[in-house]
Amino acid sequence: MTETTAHAASALFRHVATQADAIAHFRGRLGFESDVSDVAAALADPEPGFVLVDTRSEASWAQGHVPGAMHLPGRRIAAEAGERIPAGTPVIVYCWGPGCNGATRAALEFALLGFPVKEMLGGFEYWVREGFAYDTPDGLAQSPADALTNVAPAGLAGGAVIDTGISCAC
Repeated sequence: MTETTAHAASALFRHVATQADAIAHFRGRLGFESDVSDVAAALADPEPGFVLVDTRSEASWAQGHVPGAMHLPGRRIAAEAGERIPAGTPVIVYCWGPGCNGATRAALEFALLGFPVKEMLGGFEYWVREGFAYDTPDGLAQSPADALTNVAPAGLAGGAVIDTGISCAC
C-alpha cells in the first residue's frame, strides 16, 4: 500500500510506502536475494552452509563459473536436484547476469521442491566484474575489478568495463 505525502519534494515521492510496508518489502527481498560480495565472503568459510548452483547451459559453464559451484542447468533442476542435493539444504542460484531471468526460474524450481533458496543478484557477470576469481578450462582466471561495480579502499579501482567474452545461454 502507498500513502500520499503532503510534503513530497518530488513527483517520485507523491506515493510512498508506509514504514511498515517498506520494512516488510525490503526484509522480504533480503529473504530471496543475496549479492556476489556476500556470497564470495560466505564461500571463504570452509562450511558456508549452502550449495551454490550455476543454472546456465553446458557451454556457458565451460566458459567459466564460480569456484565451488555445482552445475545444474535450470531445465534439469526438477529431475536432478533431489538426487544431488540433500533435502533441506539451503541453495543459492545464479545465471548469467541481471539481464537474464534464468536464476529466477531456477529459484522457483528449487522452492517448488522444498529447498530454502536465494538468488545471487548480478549472476556470473557481476562475479567477474567485481574481480572475483573464476574457474575456466585453463584453470583459475581473474579480471581486474570493474570500477563501476567495485570501489577499492583508496578510490575507484580504475580500468574500463571488462568484456570477458562469456555469454549467457540459459
